[in-house]
This record gives sequence, C-alpha cells and structure tokens, in this order.
Amino acid sequence: MTPKSAAAAARSTVYGYPRQGQNRELKKAIEGYWKGRVDAASLHSTAARLRRAHWRQLAEAGIDEVPTGDFSYYDHVLDTSVMVGAIPERHRAAVAADPLDGYFAMARGSADLAPLEMTKWFDTNYHYLVPELGADTVFSADSGRQVAELREALELGLNARPVLVGPVTYLLLAKPAPGAPSGFDPLTLLDRLLPVYAEILADLRAAGAEWVQLDEPALVQDRTPAELNGAERAYRELGALTDRPKLLVASYFDRLGEALPVLAKAPVEGLALDFTESAAANLDALAAVGGLPGKRLVAGVVNGRNIWVNDLSGSLAVLGTLLGLAGRVDVSASCSLLHVPLDTSAEREIEPQILRWLAFARQKTAEIVTLARGLAGGTEAITAQLAANRADLASRAHSPLTRDPAVRARTGAVTESETRRSQPYGERAAAQRARLKLPLLPTTTIGSFPQTTGLRTARADLRAGRIDTDGYEDRIRSEIREVVSFQERAGLDVLVHGEPERNDMVQYFAERLTGYLATQHGWVQSYGTRYVRPPVLAGDVSRPEPMTVRWTTYAQSLTDRPVKGMLTGPVTMLAWSFVRDDQPLGDTARQVALALRDEVGDLEAAGTPVIQVDEPALRETLPLRAADRPAYLDWATESFRLATGGAGPATQIHTHMCYAEFGDIVAAIDDLDADVISLEAARSHMRVAHELAGHGYPREAGPGVYDIHSPRVPSTREAAALLRAGLGAIPAERLWVNPDCGLKTRGWPETRASLEHLVAAARIVREELGRS
Repeated sequence: MTPKSAAAAARSTVYGYPRQGQNRELKKAIEGYWKGRVDAASLHSTAARLRRAHWRQLAEAGIDEVPTGDFSYYDHVLDTSVMVGAIPERHRAAVAADPLDGYFAMARGSADLAPLEMTKWFDTNYHYLVPELGADTVFSADSGRQVAELREALELGLNARPVLVGPVTYLLLAKPAPGAPSGFDPLTLLDRLLPVYAEILADLRAAGAEWVQLDEPALVQDRTPAELNGAERAYRELGALTDRPKLLVASYFDRLGEALPVLAKAPVEGLALDFTESAAANLDALAAVGGLPGKRLVAGVVNGRNIWVNDLSGSLAVLGTLLGLAGRVDVSASCSLLHVPLDTSAEREIEPQILRWLAFARQKTAEIVTLARGLAGGTEAITAQLAANRADLASRAHSPLTRDPAVRARTGAVTESETRRSQPYGERAAAQRARLKLPLLPTTTIGSFPQTTGLRTARADLRAGRIDTDGYEDRIRSEIREVVSFQERAGLDVLVHGEPERNDMVQYFAERLTGYLATQHGWVQSYGTRYVRPPVLAGDVSRPEPMTVRWTTYAQSLTDRPVKGMLTGPVTMLAWSFVRDDQPLGDTARQVALALRDEVGDLEAAGTPVIQVDEPALRETLPLRAADRPAYLDWATESFRLATGGAGPATQIHTHMCYAEFGDIVAAIDDLDADVISLEAARSHMRVAHELAGHGYPREAGPGVYDIHSPRVPSTREAAALLRAGLGAIPAERLWVNPDCGLKTRGWPETRASLEHLVAAARIVREELGRS
C-alpha cells in the first residue's frame, strides 16, 4: 500500500475507556452489592448498560473500531487471571461456589481469605492485582466474559476489537505464589500459557472478532535477553496459529527499545505504538528497523495520560512521517483512556477559556477522530479544527495564569544548603528521643481515619449552603476529639488528628495553593471502587497562608501525646495531579517544595514535634527505563529535602510510601534523609523490610502490619507475626508499628478492632524482647 492509500484507509480507535460512568454508577452498584443493597443481576445490568453507553459514545463521536474486554468490575489484570484459570489455591473453593463473590474476595479479601497483593500499574496511579503463580500452576481457558462482551458490541452493529493483557506482560507482572521454589520465575510458565491464549483467540474468532489486541506494556521496560526471547517465541507461536483473528500487539507508556525489532519481525498483522513525548524515540526506531511494510500500525499520538489539548498540527506531522513506514496507519491515544476523566463538559466551575486547554476522554476521542480525518483527507478537511486548536494552544502559552515572577525568582534562588537538614541523622535521632520519650516499638497510624457518612454529608451541606462555616467547623472539631480520644484509649504512642477536614490528600492542598485548579467531576479510577479527582496543576505554585496548622494544633491541645502534622510531598502533589507539561517536572516540584517548606516551618513554630510528609508516588513516578531514572531521582529527592530541610534537629520528619515495589529505589529512600519512613508491607509479608536491611538503611522504619485495602480485621497473632518478621530485618530500636496506609476508606468498627490488635501485638512483642 502506498503512503497515499495508507492515509486514505486511516481509521480511528482507542484501547480502552473510563469504566465508571458519568456519575460513577459502577462504583455505586458494586459497593451496593458488597453491602447487600444490590443483587448480582442488578449489578450485571448496570455494568452492561454502562458498556453499551460507552460504545455508543465512541461510535457517535466517529471512532471506527471500539474496544471490548477493557471494562472491569475491579481490575483488568485480575480479569486476566480469571480468564486463564490462575486462581490461587486459597480462593478456588470460593470462586467455584460463587464466581462473583470469589472474584471480589481475590481483590479485597474476606474474613478468612487474604487478597492478592496490589501494586501500581507501571508508572501510573492505577493499581492492579498481582497474579500469584507457581511451578505447579495449571492454566485453563475461560473466555466467557470476553466472548460475551464482544457479542454485545457486535449486536449493536459496531466494529469491535477485543483487548487482552498479553501473555508475556501477564507473566512479567506476576509474582511467585506462596510456597513456590526459591528463585522461581513466572516467565518459565510461558509454554503452558500460550495454548490457553490460543484457545481464547479461537473462541473470539468464532464469536466474530476480526482483530484482537494483545497489550504488552511490560516490553517498554528494560528487558533481559531471556525475556525478549520469550516475547519472540510467544508471538512466533501465536502468529503461526491458523484458527485465530488478526493480532494487534500494543505497547504504551514509553519507547519499545530493544523489543521493537522483536515485535516488528513477529508474524502478527499489526503493532500499536506510543508516539507521545516519553516515547517519541519510537519513530526513529521504527524507521531503523525498516518499518512495518504490509502491516497495520496504530499510532498513539494523543496522550492518554494527561488532560491537555493535543497539538493537532504536531500530531499530523508525526502521522505523515509514519505513512511511509507501514502498510496502514490508524490513529489512537497513546494508551487506554482509563487514566483520564470522562468529559470536560460537566465542569461548570472552571473558567471557559481555561477549560478549552483541557481534554478528557470524550475530548480526546474527538481529537483522534479529527486527526484520522486530517490524515485521510489532508489539512483542508479539518481547517476549522486546526485553527481553533492553534488558538487554544496560544491562549495557554501566553496566559498570565501560568507564570508568577515572584515564584520563579524564589525558585531560582534556592541554594544547596536549603536542601539539607542542619544536623546529621545521628544527632537528630538523639534530640528526638529526648523530646518524644517513646517506648520501644512505638505505635502510630499513617494519618487519615474513616471518612464517615456524617463527614461527607457535612461537607456537602457546607457546599450547598445548608450549614454555615461555624457549623461545619464544629463538626470537624467533634470528629477530631473522637479520633484523638480513641487513639489514647487504644494506647497508640504518636497520634494524628484524623484529617476529617480533608477530601483527598492531594486535592486538599491543591485547593489552598496557587497554580492549581479543581474539577467537580474529574474522577479517575485508582483501584477497584476507589476513584480520585486529581487536581489540575496549570500554573506557578505558592502558598498564600498556612494550610494545616490550625487543626493540627487543635488536636495537640487535646492530648499530652505527640500529634503528627500531616502533609503531602512535592512528588506526590505532581504525580497525583494532572501536571502542566510546559516546563520540566523538576521545576514544578521545586515550586511545590518551597510552598511545603513554609508549611513545615509554621507547624514547627506552633510546637508540632513530628511532621509527616507523604511521598507514596515516589516509586510509581520512576521512569520505566533505567537510563532515565537518575535525573528523575535527583529532582525528586531534592524536592523532598527542600520541603523538609528547614526543620530543626528535634523535629522528627516522617515520610510514607505504599503499594509499589521499593527494592530498586532504596538508595533514593535513603537520600530523602527522613528520620522515619513507613511503608506498605503486610500483603508482601515484610519484603520491603528486608530490602531496606539489604541496603543498610540506617534510619527508623515502620513496615506496615495491617493491610488497610482489605476489609479483613487482622488478628493480634497475625500482626505480631508480621512484626516479628520485621524484627528479622530491622533492629527493635529502629522499628515502628503502623498500618500499611491511611484509614480513610475503612469503617470505624474494623478500624477500632484492627488498631487495638496492632497495639496489642506491639505490646506482646515488646514483652518478648524484654524477656530475651
């Protein structure tokens, strides 16, 4: 096919779409099912209605090929485990008895079943359930859901393409199951898994699939020769099948690198590649391997992870170059649109001119369709859209809202000494011990306590004018009194105020800093039914006034025990926002760090003895390629130290991280120079504690002993066992006892019981140490 005919054949598609519905109908239906207010039939009906609505939205927007199989009740990797029969032994009876309840038990746990481990999906804020595989794992095909959803779309008269997690990525994301041999590598199961994928592909072809997309994002990471050989073998064997649909192998989030020649030579009919900023090298690399003659190329030129309007002229230029490199070029987003909100038209409180700078899923869909039209018909086919797009880009570039000279002057004047504490850790630790007088194995929580219906109602009543500010603040004071009183009764050593005034750990601060915009309906799935509204970081950042001092000092006035001040760190403020893309991330992080530095200073001046600056996103934002990591870690760790470097030696600085793999950033954690770090560890059975020990981490640490992402209440025995495991890596004088994460999403009954068990476990192990 010539470049001209390839352009004429250009079609538009997407890899996935937000699942929740305009008003988060899926979340409400699932949580209603968990609480017994919604039956399974009603839940399935709501899900089917949402799928149909999403497909119709895409088709009506002009998308030529809609995805199926991207919809999920909880997580698409968990769905893949079900599809290939990789059900952990402990869950098999539950799944056999009731597949839906068993599915949710794998995700959330139950009274007697521990859930699967949860961690971040590459460098996004989405979480997936980690498959557990062992040498004895037997796979079996269950394509029922994938086939049913394909048929749903086809019955609507749509051109549909099933989307599956690819076999190589699935195995690379897995971990050894409990009891697996030491050093077991799940990729060794590839030969067992491929026949199952072959059966599923045959089922989809029989159901009417012309194409099936196999997602292999793990191949954009640094891969060993053995892993690349596995990818080559997988697609050689799947490509050789006779009873299969056409195969489109997709990658996203970064450049393919050494995996590109492997996939380009594979006997598959198409590749989908990311051509946005972080993966721009794919263009030259594709040319270097001779392109994809005679094959389909789906070009991801619209960024599926940010919310800024596309530079249509720039994307058209990329698409024009690609025409000479493939038999057919289609247009898409760089990845699934799962990672962005649904529709900007629902936003009523953002200035209309600023709103034109933003593109959520529906607007990105329109951009994709426009680009496909422009590729097929030339720029004259989209003259009006190009002119409007140029005006929107110019409006943002020249807006005074994006630049504050005072902020830029202060940021430019930062010195190296401001990024370091005044005393080395050993001297600080002695000063803190003398001030705090804590016992061995001190107990604390991570920050938030349950956000009750009463709290959410009070916040809604304040917004609606049904109560005034005084009435709302009375409710907040009452909640803080209850939280502090409970912690004292439970026997916790370092208390928190519970954060009842905070809607979200990032949004709360964003609403009090210049440069940020808040959305009303910009919901994005974090995991399961947990949805967040990331703020939009559009301009330079500063702090007009103190943000947390008032409520922290109120809580401290209620108790003689130390109360932690709670802040969200600069990297997380960026990672969990839709951050501006018109300047280096390090520059933006430094602006946020200076605003937080002012807050740390005010908390310290108010007498706060312990200040926690959370950085759960430090690992998730780590670039996928090792070569790109040093530069990121330099500015990321510097921004944390800039935020905390002004604290005096007797002020104890904590940080917190959760739900990621930390082994490859332990040196960076050390470089933060925090006095205490708390980390998720319960589901991974204290792995991170041993990773810290292996590095020789010299400071205090609290690997979690209570998995807060499950409704299970851990027993005192369980918490004590985890604590003893932690002591196998971290000396008692440097070990803290805490949950994995904040308690915002939990209910009060399970929170009370779990924390009481945590304190009892610390007491038991403390007594054991006293007798040894």
